[in-house]
Amino acid sequence: MSIKTCPNCGIKNRINETLAAAHRPICGECGAPLTQTGGADSKPQVVSDASFAAEVITASSAKPVLVDAWAEWCGPCRMLAPVLDQLAGESNGKYKIAKLNVDENPRTAAQFNIRSIPTLLIFKNGQLVDQIVGAQPKQAIAGRISQHV
Repeated sequence: MSIKTCPNCGIKNRINETLAAAHRPICGECGAPLTQTGGADSKPQVVSDASFAAEVITASSAKPVLVDAWAEWCGPCRMLAPVLDQLAGESNGKYKIAKLNVDENPRTAAQFNIRSIPTLLIFKNGQLVDQIVGAQPKQAIAGRISQHV
């Protein structure tokens, strides 16, 4: 399931991706067609040491980028993953979410002094503008990213 905001009335709708692939989803409030949730920013993008500069630093000049610094073995990181998936689906192109595995990409983790995970880094105009350490509720993360939109 994902959440898609209706472009017509602004109501949030739950979308079953399996059914949406076969049928065109519509808004439950006004009946307007909902665009597919499979846009470029509808899922978090995996970044690495090699792609970080292009996918995060350069991309943040167009819109804010929230980077999730995580590891496979981290329980709180795994709990935060569905929240970030939802936020990416609800972004409507206003911001981008990226995921950086700190175990596989130690150079970038060291560059931004990531000592505890999960850590969320928010970049805007090529600069680190905010940082959230630890698992936080969806509303808190959404509030912090909306400050930079």
